Amino acid sequence: MDSHDRVIRHFHDSIHTKQLAMNQLAPSIVRAGGLLVQALGRENKILSCGNGGSAGDAQHFSSELLNRFEMERPGLPAVALTTDSSTITSIANDYSYREIFSKQVRALGQSGDVLLAISTSGNSENVVAAVRAAHTRDMRVVALTGRNGGEMAALYDEGDVEIRVPSTVTARIQEVHLLVIHCLCDMIDHTLFGGD
Repeated sequence: MDSHDRVIRHFHDSIHTKQLAMNQLAPSIVRAGGLLVQALGRENKILSCGNGGSAGDAQHFSSELLNRFEMERPGLPAVALTTDSSTITSIANDYSYREIFSKQVRALGQSGDVLLAISTSGNSENVVAAVRAAHTRDMRVVALTGRNGGEMAALYDEGDVEIRVPSTVTARIQEVHLLVIHCLCDMIDHTLFGGD
């Protein structure tokens, strides 16, 4: 297969995965959006975490809330736990990489806050630990996963929402995660601030 055909195949695979996910995930996305809207409406905050590309997604989500998505509105309280290199490296050095998010959740999280936990496999040890820590702080969890949901699938409390992409391919899962993040941002904007 030549390079052109490989590119076309990636587009087709991405479209196919999004079509599979569309109807399957819409109810969970709406529930998750409602959870985030409720938290922000009570002046709580959203903490987000993930590794690698999922760290980028956590930061993307946070920036869309703190700054703006597609409409002019006040900034909303969101913190990506992936951005402070001094905190991350000190926790990893003094304790373990597994605790880089959970220690931040325990320090910053409060009752009524929400953790956006992103892991394509659902098995990232530090994200799993963050979910557990969120529950100790009486926080709800919105999880973006893929594959079979991994270890995270057994951790959710009542009121948590998992959005599990129906794919086993990391790139396809990440592509849908980004679309889900944009759906959540849109729902937050239009529920809290109105508009078309």
